[in-house]
Amino acid sequence: MATKEIVDAMAMQRALTRITYEIIEKNKGVGNLVIVGIKTRGVYIARRIAERLQQLENAEIPVAELDISTYRDDNKERHVADITDLGVELDDKRVVLVDDVLFTGRTIRAALDALMDHGRPAAVNLAVLVDRGHRELPIRADFVGKNIPTAASERISVKVSEIDGEDAVEIN
Repeated sequence: MATKEIVDAMAMQRALTRITYEIIEKNKGVGNLVIVGIKTRGVYIARRIAERLQQLENAEIPVAELDISTYRDDNKERHVADITDLGVELDDKRVVLVDDVLFTGRTIRAALDALMDHGRPAAVNLAVLVDRGHRELPIRADFVGKNIPTAASERISVKVSEIDGEDAVEIN
């Protein structure tokens, strides 16, 4: 199957701006907010959201990078690695967990386990650039840039300029 671009750079920027406004509205501002990006592309999306929040609310929002590799249920060595310091206090904070694509929900489950090992947030919301369906767990995003129904066999690729030299979402 050929690769087809379904979101270009401008559409991605608009989606992230919309997510940013929704985060402000749902949280009634940005006080006590922490943005946590799931490595790898979720981190870059999280940083962009935090930059936009700073522009809109004139407040610096902490951004943390979360590596969930030892928490994945397909990792037989899980939970043996040391917990790396997020560099941000999570206790009693309102956390926005950010990832690029929401598919089965297993990555998010692993991320929630990892978050809880780092502290006890007051609330956790989920922001994703793309929700493609096919959930295997009861997980739903609070903020979605684009819903893209897919076949289970299709693949969604998110490109970010920081890694890939361009912003796009492709399906193949």
